[in-house]
Amino acid sequence: MQGYRATVDPGEIGRFAAQAEDWWDPAGSLRMLHRLNPVRLDFIRRYLLGHFGRDASALQPFRGRNLLDIGCGGGLATEPMARLGFAVTGIDAGAEAIAAAQTHADALGLTIDYRIAAAEAVAEAGERFDAVLALEVIEHVADAEAFFGAIGALVRPGGAFVGATINRTARSFMLAIIGAEYVLRWLPAGTHDWSKFRRPSEFVLDLRRNGIAATQIIGVVYDLRRGEWSLSQDLGINYMIAAARR
Repeated sequence: MQGYRATVDPGEIGRFAAQAEDWWDPAGSLRMLHRLNPVRLDFIRRYLLGHFGRDASALQPFRGRNLLDIGCGGGLATEPMARLGFAVTGIDAGAEAIAAAQTHADALGLTIDYRIAAAEAVAEAGERFDAVLALEVIEHVADAEAFFGAIGALVRPGGAFVGATINRTARSFMLAIIGAEYVLRWLPAGTHDWSKFRRPSEFVLDLRRNGIAATQIIGVVYDLRRGEWSLSQDLGINYMIAAARR
């Protein structure tokens, strides 16, 4: 498409298509994502409440604002954002994921604009959003530079961005790939490519190049004994970045 390079990796789409039936199964192949979801949703909610100056006690504090969830999958983050009052658009390049998301939202009576689309297509169409999410998706795109360019275009002035990904460290190779995919079998083998992981410094620079300033970086760690995720100052494996377009 003119002005934006393609970011979709067909191999990645095919890999996630095989898991489409598991999106809403907390005991299925995406069970670790279900366990992670409450921690990341709490962080996103708190950051956006502060960014937009909204009342934390309100039932739908973000009414009147819109949000884009890039790589929304089956809607694990999209649906809670809609319940908080955002007018939500969820995009994913996988038709199977969007079908699962739409079916689940319809069953609950939630109005969400789900689309089979890539970030660069939405950006080229000239759409802009108050908030943009990219959760566990950056490490799966074909062209990271183009992806960050699309993010820069999609966040309107005064808007916010929250991303979640995996750091490129020796620990992440041992735990997020060898441990999670081949030893503990939390994820299908081949889910991640270590070379696509991004260090926090790289992530911050990628955002800055596209007009977005990082304001918070926080690690997310898993306690194997308790079976729980929590926020941490340890950025060695999973982490989240909150940012704003001034």
